[in-house]
Amino acid sequence: MKIAYFKSPIGWMELKSDASGLASALFLDDDISSEKATSEQLSEPLQKTLQQLTEYFDGARQSFDIPLNPQGTDFQKKVWSQLQEIPFSKTTSYQKMANALGDPKVIRAAASANGKNPISIIIPCHRVIGSDGSLTGYAGGLNRKKWLLQHESPVKQGELF
Repeated sequence: MKIAYFKSPIGWMELKSDASGLASALFLDDDISSEKATSEQLSEPLQKTLQQLTEYFDGARQSFDIPLNPQGTDFQKKVWSQLQEIPFSKTTSYQKMANALGDPKVIRAAASANGKNPISIIIPCHRVIGSDGSLTGYAGGLNRKKWLLQHESPVKQGELF
């Protein structure tokens, strides 16, 4: 497993990949210290991820072309695949997501799988909001979710939520 660290406008991210693709991209709560180091030889997925995240945060990229290899159950992978269908600058609700998965009763399971998404931003779990339009849980923190939704919004304004 290769590791890289990325300093985004909303905090440090730890990126991990294996030969098959990006396995995780998660926000860290702390700043990176000298104890944590990027792998000397970056894998191709990590190189692409660093480049494409930079472009995303610079406003020059709306979609990602990175081989992904998240680890999870079959249901989680189905939910994460569904998340990738949400277009840039659009949102959906947990209920709409459960309906798209074929069973409105799986809303809690879908929300749980969404919360276990190991690849932030690239698998855009931040685009899922409450049915009433409210911001709801985000593993990276609601402040980051709010920032990401504002960053992707075609209408720039002072406060979105």
